[in-house]
Amino acid sequence: MTANLPQTSSKLDGPLVKQFSVFLPNKVGAMLEIVKLLSTHHTHVVALSVSESTDSAIARIIASDPQGVEKLFRENNVGFGVSQVVVVEMREVATQLVKLLAALVMAEVNVHFAYPLLIRPRGFSAIALHVDDTECASSVLTGEGFKMLSQDDITR
Repeated sequence: MTANLPQTSSKLDGPLVKQFSVFLPNKVGAMLEIVKLLSTHHTHVVALSVSESTDSAIARIIASDPQGVEKLFRENNVGFGVSQVVVVEMREVATQLVKLLAALVMAEVNVHFAYPLLIRPRGFSAIALHVDDTECASSVLTGEGFKMLSQDDITR
């Protein structure tokens, strides 16, 4: 005898984008070497954030070809880590940023860091968010009317 059980709902698994954290020596030209390496292999940096300390820096990069970047970094012994970020389209930054952050606060989603994209996918500004719960952030922001961008949306 089979029972008709109610369907359960799950969190929306929103489109996530790969972010590379590249570990660089804190010296002149280190970032240029990475960007040139990507450029010579026809890969574009579409978002970039750099945090430095005395001896090293971490460059957070979103690229147009994440699979190619991963292979390229491995072949060239570039120290890196990979994580997932949520990329959100911002049609009206002045008002939507407050709405976006308020929605995440209400959902108790912590933003570890955020940075803008260097390109304007679909003609609008966009922001990359590294959060502690990507599924919840995607679900909440989609529910608030935000457009989540996928890797395909930002690939040139």
